[in-house]
Amino acid sequence: MRCVGTVVRGIRTPIIKENDDLANIVVDSLIKASKNEGFSFKDKSIVAITEAVVGISEGNYVTVNDIKEDIERKFEVKEIGLVYPILSRNRFSLILKGIARAMDKITILLSFPSDEVGNGILDESLLEKYGYNVTNIITDSEYEKLFSSYVHPFTGINMVKYYKELIEKENCKVEFVFSNNPKDILKYEKNILTCDIHSRYKTKKILETNGANKIYGLYEIMSSAINNSGCNPTYGLLGSNKSTEERLKLFPKTGEELVLKIQKILKEKTGKDIEVMIYGDGAFKDPVGKIWELADPVVSPAYTKGLVGTPNEIKLKYISDNEFANLKGEELKKAVKEEIKNKNEDLKGSLKSLGTTPRRYTDLLGSLCDLTSGSGDKGTPVIYIEGYFDNYSDE
Repeated sequence: MRCVGTVVRGIRTPIIKENDDLANIVVDSLIKASKNEGFSFKDKSIVAITEAVVGISEGNYVTVNDIKEDIERKFEVKEIGLVYPILSRNRFSLILKGIARAMDKITILLSFPSDEVGNGILDESLLEKYGYNVTNIITDSEYEKLFSSYVHPFTGINMVKYYKELIEKENCKVEFVFSNNPKDILKYEKNILTCDIHSRYKTKKILETNGANKIYGLYEIMSSAINNSGCNPTYGLLGSNKSTEERLKLFPKTGEELVLKIQKILKEKTGKDIEVMIYGDGAFKDPVGKIWELADPVVSPAYTKGLVGTPNEIKLKYISDNEFANLKGEELKKAVKEEIKNKNEDLKGSLKSLGTTPRRYTDLLGSLCDLTSGSGDKGTPVIYIEGYFDNYSDE
């Protein structure tokens, strides 16, 4: 019987630059690592590539001025409302800079006490102190008077103040409104850019049916090229990251082609059937900072067909304590292995209900990969996973 289950390896590659042949770099790095580190390739293993290097190799960038021009083309007015942008220097500050450069005034509706992904906006304990709750509207002046002392516990920055200064540097006026009802923006502006990520379609629909004039989602900005810029037809500016003070890297747009190409080359060079995916942010929440990591529109924008679906597993701890409570040693092992082998044929309802939480393979794997590669200087933009689809019954 195997003594090791899933094994995850961060694979180092050369530093990826624009127009690099990423598919061959990934495969060559994997083969080099297997020789140097002494592991072999197996069927049903998984290769994952971080979206950051995919976007870089694509050269899929836009500038602040590209954003400015697209905003001007779409709205044809000089004052708009923004709904639920996240508070992020990396994710949204350059987008906001481009919007401000196109406008004379912006009204920004923020949710509270935190944004969509958990970044704090104000001290939640002060709401009760000053007689507010999450159904109220907090005006710009009320926030400034009562809540503006808040700074993020990790960065030490008040992002409302940060955004205000950024906008004003672009010779644009700004007013903040704090509400958890998106319709409240319509009291201030009828031309709206919705900036939320995971609730984007719902929010846009609510505003469309409640009197908005012209409305776009952030996924529709830079969805086509401006002056030979990059673009993302599906996600627009969602999933973008700051590259320089005037340029952003967009979420990958050629991922489907890339994963199939890598899978094909790996089959040719290793003889193994290996699944391939691209991953961005993991789908997990920091229990201390309360930040939900997933600021990308999806965990995985592209993956091969073997990664479609959700796990169908049973909990060993449950059947050990209940179904086979009187068994031990080899007898218990044999019974458990037999139960696992039969799980897709005639599982009892109780065992089905106590299986793994129903999440997609790509979300689970993307989270695993994001935690492995980290966000810093590990230099492992490729992850190799073996044994993920194995279970206790496999020899």
